[in-house]
Amino acid sequence: MQIVREIENFKPGAEPIYLALGNFDGLHKGHQKLINEAVAAARNDNGIAAAFVFEPHPIKVLFPERAPKLLVTAQHKAELMEKLGLNLLIYNSFTLAISKCTPEEFVQNILINKLNITQAFAGFNYTFGHRGTGTPELLQELGKKHGFGVKIIPPVEVNGQVVSSSLIRKALDAGDIKQSRAMLGYDPMLEGQVIEGEQKGRTIGFPTANLGVSSELNVPGKGVYAARAQIGDGIFQAVVNIGSKPTFHEEYPISIEAHLIDFHDDIYGEKMRLFFIDKIRDERRFNNVEELVGQITRDRDRAKQIAAGQ
Repeated sequence: MQIVREIENFKPGAEPIYLALGNFDGLHKGHQKLINEAVAAARNDNGIAAAFVFEPHPIKVLFPERAPKLLVTAQHKAELMEKLGLNLLIYNSFTLAISKCTPEEFVQNILINKLNITQAFAGFNYTFGHRGTGTPELLQELGKKHGFGVKIIPPVEVNGQVVSSSLIRKALDAGDIKQSRAMLGYDPMLEGQVIEGEQKGRTIGFPTANLGVSSELNVPGKGVYAARAQIGDGIFQAVVNIGSKPTFHEEYPISIEAHLIDFHDDIYGEKMRLFFIDKIRDERRFNNVEELVGQITRDRDRAKQIAAGQ
């Protein structure tokens, strides 16, 4: 898959372009249906399946205090899109100047002049243009006016609820990994760099890798989780604690600590991904270290059981 940063750097060829529109945070099942439709149409016409994504999220530019935490990094989003068969991903900067473009200007300047699309694909709640005044219905009208097709994708439901990035964030905040996975279609994941921590785990027989992640990412709620850790090409079973270490501290910043089961290498500075399988329990304070060690042992055994049952 080709990734182009800034639409000015893209020069369309003769192949017809079938364009998926949206932010696609989390690339959940609703997004996947949309992109699958674009990919199928492009393949049927020997065309290019593409996606156009503003970065950063428009809300972060317009209302930074209301900006949502992100479900995936830009890199992970691109990887997921490539697996769906997308040929081209265009990341374009979102600026205050762009925010003032009318829906008609967005269509004329981007979809027609820059991309010359054959068909656009958008979700049922897609908005575009100044103050989000562009609607799916307006996009269809503009498509008829300018000669490109428009397909609006209806909502996708899971367990009787319409799949949305905001609903997935709520599930993650509550530690509901199963619900998050059901809506995402894959294991929720955090990625970052292994950083130095307090090394308390090492002193009690359970060394942990502390994961430093972007403050923009949505971290699951406090608790202990069964997970898989990926370092390079290696995949390892893990127990992950997200919390403030109440046994050792009255107050402490939220940290993400992963104990990799049967793993003993030094990985400081390495990139690591954590794929969450299920929540084991809430974080709690223990009376002493012995109680904590006993519980961590049970958490490790439970994590193995959960991983084996997948």
